[in-house]
Amino acid sequence: MKKMLRSLCMLLFCFVASKAQNMHTIKGRVIDTASTTILGNTSISVLNAKDSTLVKFTRALDNGSFELNNIRNGKYILLVSYPKYADFVDHFILDSTKKDIDYGKINLTGKAQLLADVIIKGNRSAIKIKGDTTEFDPLAYNIEPNSKVEDLIKQFPGIQIDRDGKITAQGQKNVKVLVDGEEFFGDDPTLVTKNIRADMVDKVQLYDKKSDQATFTGIDDGEKTKTLNIKLKENAKNGYFGKAIAGLGTDGFYQGQLLFNKFTGKKKFSAYGLFGNNGQVGLNWEDSQKLGASGGANVSDDGGIYFSGGGDEFEGWGGQYNNQGIPIARTGGLHFDSKWNNDKETLNTNYKIGSLRVTGDRNTISQNNLASGIINNTSNQTFDNDIFRQKMDAMYEIKLDTTLTLKINVDGTLKESKTFQDYGTLSTRGDNSLLNTSTRRLTNDADDKIFNFNAFLTKKLKKKGRTLSLNLSQSTTSSQTDGYLNSSNRFYNVSGALDSIANINQYKVNDITNNAFKSNLAYTEPLSTSLTVVLNYGLSLINGRSDRKSFNESIPGRYDILDNQFSNDYQLDQTINQGGAIFNYKKGKTVINAGSKFSGVNFKQEDLYNNKTYNRNFVNYMPQAMYQYNFSQQKSFRLNYNGNTNQPSLDQIQPIRINTDPLNITLGNPELKPSFRSSISARYNTYKVLTSQSFYISGYYSFTNNPIVSNVFTDAAGKSTYQAVNINDKVPTNFSLYSSIDRKILGITMGLGFNMNGSNSYNYINNVLNETKNMSYSPQININRYKEGKYNFYAYFGPDYTTTEASVQQAFNSNGWGASGYFSGSVQLPGKFEINSDGEYTYRGKTQAFNESFSQFILNVTFSKKFFKAQNLRASIKGNDLLNQNQGFSRSAFNGNITQTSYTTIRRYFMASVSWDFTKMGGGTKTQK
Repeated sequence: MKKMLRSLCMLLFCFVASKAQNMHTIKGRVIDTASTTILGNTSISVLNAKDSTLVKFTRALDNGSFELNNIRNGKYILLVSYPKYADFVDHFILDSTKKDIDYGKINLTGKAQLLADVIIKGNRSAIKIKGDTTEFDPLAYNIEPNSKVEDLIKQFPGIQIDRDGKITAQGQKNVKVLVDGEEFFGDDPTLVTKNIRADMVDKVQLYDKKSDQATFTGIDDGEKTKTLNIKLKENAKNGYFGKAIAGLGTDGFYQGQLLFNKFTGKKKFSAYGLFGNNGQVGLNWEDSQKLGASGGANVSDDGGIYFSGGGDEFEGWGGQYNNQGIPIARTGGLHFDSKWNNDKETLNTNYKIGSLRVTGDRNTISQNNLASGIINNTSNQTFDNDIFRQKMDAMYEIKLDTTLTLKINVDGTLKESKTFQDYGTLSTRGDNSLLNTSTRRLTNDADDKIFNFNAFLTKKLKKKGRTLSLNLSQSTTSSQTDGYLNSSNRFYNVSGALDSIANINQYKVNDITNNAFKSNLAYTEPLSTSLTVVLNYGLSLINGRSDRKSFNESIPGRYDILDNQFSNDYQLDQTINQGGAIFNYKKGKTVINAGSKFSGVNFKQEDLYNNKTYNRNFVNYMPQAMYQYNFSQQKSFRLNYNGNTNQPSLDQIQPIRINTDPLNITLGNPELKPSFRSSISARYNTYKVLTSQSFYISGYYSFTNNPIVSNVFTDAAGKSTYQAVNINDKVPTNFSLYSSIDRKILGITMGLGFNMNGSNSYNYINNVLNETKNMSYSPQININRYKEGKYNFYAYFGPDYTTTEASVQQAFNSNGWGASGYFSGSVQLPGKFEINSDGEYTYRGKTQAFNESFSQFILNVTFSKKFFKAQNLRASIKGNDLLNQNQGFSRSAFNGNITQTSYTTIRRYFMASVSWDFTKMGGGTKTQK
C-alpha cells in the first residue's frame, strides 16, 4: 500500500513539474524614450496571435515594472499602451526551450515626437462593430489633399463604388447616404460622395437604417435600408467650401458644375447646379418608390392596392438615366438644415429642380423557346424622352418636453414629361420562315403630381421602457396623360404568304388618382428587465380611380369615336385593419425578438363602364423573428426570419386592357389565391484590430408556397397571351451568399470576396410546365495601395460563371463564363502634375444560347496640373473611353426566353476642364497635409 501511495505521489509530482515547465513569465519596465520618465500604470496586454483574444492583462507599478505569470506555451502578441504614446507591439513564441522573457526597458515614444525612422508602431482601430453598426475611422486610412468622400470609402472593406458613383456595401446596392444623420439633398448619394472633402470627415457609419418606430422603441420591425452616415468634424462645421467645374470637349460634349456649402455650427446651407451631356446627370430621384409612379398595379406590404400610370411603353419611362442613350441634363438644388432651442427643434429642407432629355436607339435580339419549337425576334427602337420636374421636402422635429417628441415629414413632386418611342419588330420561326412584322409609334405627354405627409408622435411614459407612439400619413398622387398610338401588324402563314393585317390608330387619354390614409398606434410594455412587448394597431383607408379612354378616328386627324374594348373606368376602395405584437428579449450580448402582424383587407372595385362590382376580403399574415449575439465591439452574429402573404395584384385579377403591343395580351384570373413567402437571412462580421483584418459573410434563402406564376400561350401567328395562375405542388426558391475578407499585407490592403446567387422558378409555356434554374458564382479580389505624395491604386477583379437552364428547349440553355473588373488610381509627378485613370472591364463568353462572346474595356485617363500651395486649382485634359469600346450591351435569360440588347451610349471623347475647390473652415483656409 505504501509503495502504491509512493508511486502515485511520484506520478503527481512529475505531472505538476511537467505543467510547470510549460508555464512562463513575461516581465519588463516601461519608460519614456525622450525623457526617461517612468510610465507607471501603463496597460500591459498579452494577446493570442491567432485571433487577438486577450490572454493576460496587468498594469505597470509606480516604478514602471510589470510581470505576467503562468502563461502557457504558444504564439502571442505583447501590447503596451499609454495615453498620448505610440503603442509598443511585439510578436513572441513561448515553448519548452524558452522559460521566461525579460524585455528589460520598453521605450515608448510620444505621438507628437514620432519620426519616420522610429520602428515602434502605432496601431489605430480602423473599424469598430457596435451591434448593427460598422464604424470606420478615416484617420486609419489614406487621405490626399482635396480628395473626396468617395476616395475615402473606396478603401473601406466590403464597399465598392463603380464609375458612376453607385455604392455597393456588403453585397447590397442602392445604399442611402446621410450627413450627420440627416438627408443631404434627399436621394442622390453622389452629391455627398463626390463633393464633400474627405479630410472633413470624423467617422463613417454603415448600418441598416430602421424605421422611426423601431428606432424609438429599440425593437426591430423588419423595415431597413442599408445606409452610410458621414459624420463631420466639429471644426468642419464652421465656414464654407465648394467646387466649380467647367469643361468643353470634342463631338459637342460639355459639362458644368457648381457646389457651395456653408456650415455655421448647427446650420447647413448648400446649393448646387449641374449641366452637361457627358452622363453626369445628378438626377437620382427615387419617385418610383412613391405611390403610382411605377408600372403595374402595386401592392403594399399591408395589402393595399394602388392604380399606377405605367404598365406599358405608353407611359413607361420614369425619367431616370441608366447609361442608355445620350442625356442632356440641367438640374440644381438647395438644402438647409438647422437645430436650435438647445437642440429641441430640428429642420431639414431640400428643393430640387431639373430637366433631363435622353435620345438614342436600342436593338434587341430575343429567342422565345416553346416546347414545340422556337421563335426568333429582332426589334429596333428609337426613343426621344424629355422630363422636367421639381421636388421639395421638409422634415421638422420638436421635443415638446423630455418625454414627448413630434416629427413631421412633407414632400411634393411636380413632373411634366414628353416621350416618343418608335419600334420595328420582325419575328421568324425556327426554320427562318417569316412569322410576323410589327411597327409601332407611341407619343405621350404626362403631368404627374405627388404629395406625401407623415406625422410621428412619441411619448415615454413614467415606467422605464413603457412608450406610446402614433404614426399618421397621407399620400396623394395624380397622373394625367394623353398621346397617340399608331401600329401596323402583319401576319404570315407557313408558306410565307401574307395572312392578315391589323392596324391601330388611336388617341389615348388617362386620368389616374390615388389617395391613401394610414395610421399606426404602438404601445411598448416592459414585462421584465430583459423582456419587452410592442403591441400595434393600424387603420388604412385607400381609394383610387383609373379612367382610361381610347378614341378612334372618325375622319383623318379627328379622334372622337370611343373604343369601348380598350377604354375603362375603375373605382377602387379599401379598408385595412392591421394589428400585431412583437416580443423583444435583450440581456447581456444577446438580443431576440419574435412576433407577427396581421392585416384584414376589405377590397371593393367598381367597373363604372359596365356597372359591375368586385368584392374581395383577405387576411395577410406577416411573422418575424430575429436573433443577434454581439461577441464584442468587433464581432457580431445575426439571424432573421420574415414571412409574408402575397396577395394577387389588381393586374393579375382584373387587368386593365391595353393594346400598345397587340402581340402580347394579358388576361385576368379572378380565381387566384394568395401565396406565402418565407425568407431567412444570416450575417456574421468580425474585425481584428492588430492585424487590420475584417471578415464579413451573409446569406439569404427564401421559398414560396402556392406561388403565382405566369401561364403563357403563344399561337401559330406569334401572338402571346399571358395569365397568372397558382401552382400548388411546386415551391420556387431563391438564395444568395456573400462573403469578404480583407487584410493589410506589406502596406497593401488586399481582400477576397465571393458572391453566389441561385433560384429556381416556374411558368407554363403553351400548357407545358417549365422550370428555370439560375446560378451564378463570382469570386473577387480587391487591392488598395497608397503611397503618400507618390501614388494610390484601387482595383477589384473576378471571374464569374452563370448557368441558366430551362426544362423546355434544353439545347438553348445559357451556361458560360464571364469576368468583370474595375480600377482607379493616380500618380503624382514633379511640378504638381498628376495622371489619374480608371477602367472597367466586362467579358461575357459563348453559351449554347449565345454563340458569340463579348468583351469591352472602358478606359478613362486624365492628365492634370495643380496650382497654388493648397493644390485646389486644377487644369485637366480627360480622355473618356480612350479605346472606344463602350458598346452598350446586355444579356438576359429567364423562363425559357433569352435576350441580347445593344443600345446607344456615350463613347470616346476628349474634354479640357478647369476645377476649383474653395474652402474656408474654422476661421482660416485649410488643406489636408
